[in-house]
Amino acid sequence: MIKYLEKEIDFQKEIEKENILVDFYADWCGPCRMQSDILLELDKQKNIDILKVNIDKFPEIASKYQITSIPTLLFFKNNNIKNKEIGVRNLEELLELTE
Repeated sequence: MIKYLEKEIDFQKEIEKENILVDFYADWCGPCRMQSDILLELDKQKNIDILKVNIDKFPEIASKYQITSIPTLLFFKNNNIKNKEIGVRNLEELLELTE
């Protein structure tokens, strides 16, 4: 399920889930739009929570996780970062990232 972060306070609650892929993006970012299409495919193929975090709306979260390029994907497992990828990733790479 793909969800957009609405309130900063909800971020911590979301990453405490067993497995969640966080996509740091911006509306003006062309590669981020490409990554969004691939995330839709991932969502169809795999039962995983995907949280989209707009860095323009939540710069404090982006700063905390040292997000300097977008798109950046963080895969959290039980509140810990298991994998981090910067740049557009294809479906096969996303499937590996979220193992």
